[in-house]
Amino acid sequence: MERRTIGAAALTVGAVGLGCMPMSWAYSASRQRGAESLRAVHRALDLGSTLLDTADMYGPFTNELLVGRVLKERRSDAFVSTKVGLLVGEQHTVANGRPGYVKRACDASLRRLQTDVIDLYQLHRADPEVPVEETWGAMAELVRAGKVRALGLCAVGARGGRRSGSRLHDGTIRRLERVQQVFPVSAVQAELSVWSPEALESLLPWCEARGVGFLAAMPLGNGFLTGTLVPGEGFEPDDVRARHPRFTAEMMAANQPIVAGLRRTAERHGGDVTPAQVALAWVLAQGRHVIPVPGTKRERWVTENAGAAALRLTPQDLTELSRLPAARGSWD
Repeated sequence: MERRTIGAAALTVGAVGLGCMPMSWAYSASRQRGAESLRAVHRALDLGSTLLDTADMYGPFTNELLVGRVLKERRSDAFVSTKVGLLVGEQHTVANGRPGYVKRACDASLRRLQTDVIDLYQLHRADPEVPVEETWGAMAELVRAGKVRALGLCAVGARGGRRSGSRLHDGTIRRLERVQQVFPVSAVQAELSVWSPEALESLLPWCEARGVGFLAAMPLGNGFLTGTLVPGEGFEPDDVRARHPRFTAEMMAANQPIVAGLRRTAERHGGDVTPAQVALAWVLAQGRHVIPVPGTKRERWVTENAGAAALRLTPQDLTELSRLPAARGSWD
């Protein structure tokens, strides 16, 4: 698989990563099977999808434990990214950016992942009670201690928290500029897909101008852009999509023209190309510093997603995809 570089540390990864969250968090619990998930991670590594993206809050903790079982056998094959900064309660999550907590959390992640170093340690959310420079400084100390190789920041995408007249990622960019003064940012993770392209406006250019890698979260629109979800079929109560306005039966039906556009492009490239691969190829075409991180827990989808790295969209394809209707229904 094609390799791409993350940030100032010049760390290289496969062009398509693997989001491990669905294996143990946020999606239908009844479909989570440990053995199947382990096979999916091994398959990703076999295909060159070396970036494994997890977080201590997924589960919580169980996702890192699962990834750790693979890393114990294949650490040299993998690039492991995990996150810190969110604590999970019964019905809510709380940010914790206190330096002491960050250092303890890193040690705990290292134990669960069964490794002595984390390739990319990301700040999941900034703590409003702690200056972000203090949190980032503690993370930088972990790099100097040899426990972490590079640092990343997850973007805050909530539209409701924006200042009047501001763009979606203005707040994230302000935070990035603050922490960049403390220690270099190697990667930013934010949502980017055909139906959520807002990062193209300012965040992606900010990263490109500074040599910062961009990890595209939810590049398949939480499954919608694969064309495999049926409007009105519903989701299990513990599935995050059951509470998102874009996944009501009405909005899923209204957004079908987006899937139809992906399918038309796929058909031009041959019968084996899927809408999901076109959606990932679109993300890959947004810049050499962009790495889509589609989440899945099945070998079949891992194989399909990895295949997108070899798909080259034409200028005609990109023009047509840029003209697809905007997604209806608020993601936030």
